[in-house]
Amino acid sequence: MDDLTISLLFGIVYSAIGMGYTVYGKKQAHWIAFFSGVGLMVAPYFTNNAIILLPVGILLMAAPFVRRH
Repeated sequence: MDDLTISLLFGIVYSAIGMGYTVYGKKQAHWIAFFSGVGLMVAPYFTNNAIILLPVGILLMAAPFVRRH
């Protein structure tokens, strides 16, 4: 697969996970999860490089678990 296809796939997966984080964060008033979810949904719009998108997504997904209330 080429870089564009991988970036598109990461964007879809990260956006779906980000939507879940956003809904969870809003319902539970867990703002770190909420903003991580927003970041996961927005990050694929600002980069189309899969090498950059992968670690950014992993860091944003790990943020609610590393930093609790």
